[in-house]
Parts: sequence; structure tokens; C-alpha cells
Amino acid sequence: MSSVYVTEANPDIPHVRRIAFSDVRSALDDGLADFRAFPSHAVFLCLIYPIVGIFLGGLVLSYYVVPLLFPLVAGFALLGPFAAVGLYELSRRRELGLDSSWQHAFDVVRSPAKWSVFGLGVLLMAIFIAWLLTARWLYHVTMGALDPQSAGAFFKDLFTTGAGWRMIIWGNLIGFVYAVVALCLSVVSFPLLLDRHVNAAVAILTSVRAVLLNPVVMASWGIIVAAALVAGSIPFLLGLAVVMPVLGHATWHLYRRVVAPN
Repeated sequence: MSSVYVTEANPDIPHVRRIAFSDVRSALDDGLADFRAFPSHAVFLCLIYPIVGIFLGGLVLSYYVVPLLFPLVAGFALLGPFAAVGLYELSRRRELGLDSSWQHAFDVVRSPAKWSVFGLGVLLMAIFIAWLLTARWLYHVTMGALDPQSAGAFFKDLFTTGAGWRMIIWGNLIGFVYAVVALCLSVVSFPLLLDRHVNAAVAILTSVRAVLLNPVVMASWGIIVAAALVAGSIPFLLGLAVVMPVLGHATWHLYRRVVAPN
């Protein structure tokens, strides 16, 4: 692994390393190995993703708020780093040679870091809600005047009118900004909280520094995550039951490569 230490004046701030694309590939390989080591446990934990996703999608459709369906599914990934906390713990225990039975995925509720993890999770939830509100506002300022009366009419207007394409383009640009913010805040912060006695502020700072030090590599990681989530969403989000645990375990191993040992 090609890594370079970045020294800090403050010893309480974890050291961040430069990583290469090979580190991302190795993290994915290690994440897949963890998934193979306890696939039933990981799938059990992550079935909540397709179940909740399908439920939320049905809820949206039942209230005829079709324009929010895509933002809802896309923004749901913003909560992924928080939902995968149990997977980080399983990977951590396997790395240390400890018992990695599925019950230990819930050890975070007894961890000294539980309130920091919860607080950071609330922050991601706030970003998720802000994204939904932004998407709703964007719909009203672009396509609101068209007032489609059905899901079919909405999708027709979306792809055949200038207003629809404006919403698509601006929606993706704004969504990209939200995704970058979420990546900066959470790419290594949750694993760091589980691994060391640091507070949420230090964890967030370390995560931001990791992205700033490795912008291209972290951008590639974000693209891989986004592409995997899209692939896992077909059909009916059921593929997320496999994609999410692999990404969750891989995130732990990416953290190991980015943040230097204590």
C-alpha cells in the first residue's frame, strides 16, 4: 500500500494518509471477504434497506407524490454510513480475531461512542431531510405549473418538456453537492468513532481532511458507491441486501488505509 503520513501538531487529531486507487480496490476486496465470512449476518442486518426503501416508495406513490420518489430513493443513500455502523463493528472484531457473531453488530449501543454516533447520524438525517425539501422546492419552480394528474403524465412531462429537463439537470447538480457534503462528513468518521476514543467533532474533521488530502481517490470511491447502489436498486432495491454489506465492510477497510494506526 502506497501511503504517506501527514503529521499533525495536535496529537489528539488522528494522522491521515495519502492513499492510491489500489487501496480502494484492496478495501473492496477485503469488504467482499468479510461478507463471505458472515454473509447471513450481513444480509440480515441490511435487509432493512430494501424493506424500508420499498415501504417509503409505496408510501410516496399512495399519496401521489411521485416527484419525490427519486429524491427519496437517491437521498436514502445519505443515511448509509450511519446504518452500516453494525457492519463496521463486525469487520473490526474479525480483524482483531474476536467473535463476530451477528449479535455483536449491536454492540454500538453499549459503546462509549454511542452518543457521538447517534449525533452524527442525526446530522446525516438532517442533510437527508434538507435534500428532500430542496427537491420538492425544485419541482415546484420547474414543473409545478404543468401540474401532471398521474404518474404517467409526470414521467411524460419529465422527459419531453424543457421544464422536466431543467429539473433533471438541476436536481442532479444539487444532489451532487449534497452527496459531496455527506461523503466529506462520514467517509471515515463512523469507523473512527468505533475504533478510538474521539468525539464527533474530531471524527468529522478527520473525515474532511481525508477527503481533502485524497480528492481524486475519494471521488472515485464516491462514484463506486453510487454506481453500486444504483445497481443494487434493481430490481425493487433487493440487490442492496448484498451491495450494502459489501460496501459497509469495505468502508471499514478504507478507513484502516486512510487513518494511520494510533
